[in-house]
Amino acid sequence: MPLLITMAAAGAVSLFAWWIFTGVVERSEVRSSLRRLDGYQIQGVRDQEMLQPIQDRVFAPVFQRLSEFARAKSPAGYADTVRKKLVLAGNPPSLDVDRVLVFKLLGIVSIALWFPVVYMVLGLSGLKGLGGLAFLWGASFSITDVKINRRIEARQHDVAMQLPDILDLLTISVEAGLGFEQALERTTAAVPGPLSDEFRRMLQETRIGSSRADALRSLEARTDVPELRSFILAMLQADTFGVSIARILRAQAMDMRQRRRMRAQEQAQKAPVKMLFPLVFCIFPAVFVITLYPSLSQISKSL
Repeated sequence: MPLLITMAAAGAVSLFAWWIFTGVVERSEVRSSLRRLDGYQIQGVRDQEMLQPIQDRVFAPVFQRLSEFARAKSPAGYADTVRKKLVLAGNPPSLDVDRVLVFKLLGIVSIALWFPVVYMVLGLSGLKGLGGLAFLWGASFSITDVKINRRIEARQHDVAMQLPDILDLLTISVEAGLGFEQALERTTAAVPGPLSDEFRRMLQETRIGSSRADALRSLEARTDVPELRSFILAMLQADTFGVSIARILRAQAMDMRQRRRMRAQEQAQKAPVKMLFPLVFCIFPAVFVITLYPSLSQISKSL
């Protein structure tokens, strides 16, 4: 009997869910058909609003209110700081200033969610509860910053690694007789990557009227890479004093290759230090257990 009641309840719930889903699908199909009709006159403001997608009707106004509140309550200059970080990160399509501010605001108010999770669901109390609450709250608040900083580091690393190859191709093209802009355009077309995208943007700025010096300074501000900054300073000095660009490019290409080699050596020297923690706490205990357990077992049996 309980099995029959359970099956009947499950069937009723399934039938109700199917009825709701069918109605939603039918209304969605009707709205999509009405959107495709040209010149269809809609009666009533509500019917006109209901034809809009749900993200435009519900989520967009809520997000707009939250972003306005976050901008009003954020410290002075914080939005500009976030904008600079996003520029250094390459302006990822999934993030902008308003979204970052809203995520930070949600991270602040998330303590209302983590409080019952820590003390009721996990059952923590005392110092453990405070530590768990602080950890979850801090992670919710700083997860956006961590994501942006990782994007910045990855992009700056890609720019630094790609710079020697681009300089080599630039040197060959300039020595073959091409001008700097023509050589840069050919090189960026042949070597895809974030640095090529920035060089193409620099070329577009020069074409719309910006000077080469201003475009190079803007490039340095958008990347903030020490190796690229050195190259830009050398190019600015070459424009100022009339030094041969081919000679500057060859010297910079050799310097950048040496810097990339030194960076690789530095990373290789850091590897043993980074491997120390997993070796001591993860690998060595397992090795000791495997090697010492048989002898300890024999000693315990003999005693």
